[in-house]
Amino acid sequence: MQTLTIQQVAQQTGLTVHTLRYYERNGLLEPVDRASSGHRRYSAQDIARIEFLTRLRATGMPIRQMQEFARLFRERPEAIGSRRKLLEAHEQQVQAHIQELRSNLEMIQWKIGYYKGLEARHQTDATDSYSEANERQKCLAAGRAFMLERALQQVDVEAEVEPQSNEASGSLHESKFQS
Repeated sequence: MQTLTIQQVAQQTGLTVHTLRYYERNGLLEPVDRASSGHRRYSAQDIARIEFLTRLRATGMPIRQMQEFARLFRERPEAIGSRRKLLEAHEQQVQAHIQELRSNLEMIQWKIGYYKGLEARHQTDATDSYSEANERQKCLAAGRAFMLERALQQVDVEAEVEPQSNEASGSLHESKFQS
């Protein structure tokens, strides 16, 4: 079985040697096998775990949760459900963050389109007197319309998720719009 040195693993994963040692020292990784010289020798299984940890970290999972996941992993079959629940909770956070990023991206794209429109209008009509206050009001109104549309889309998504058989939740959903 081929193994890699800590330098090779650092190059392959993009982590620093310090981070790899930190992961091992703080229980994120099982103790790595050592050569007779005392140097770490990483197996393919070690590298797969490191790559998974890297993905968890890249999605914003705090080190403490990663440590909890590693602890549960060491418990083997008895903790499969707990590992799944931890990952499901993190998945929900990642999904919420993705949705927030999409919303922010849409606003940026709208703003880019708005500025392109301003540029086109000013290029075609050089005599147009630019009114900063007027343009600001238009921008605010368009921004409010955009945010209202986003809120309505979110309500539509929530309505799809709510159970259809529960009449109490349906009446609660309707009351949101009546007030």
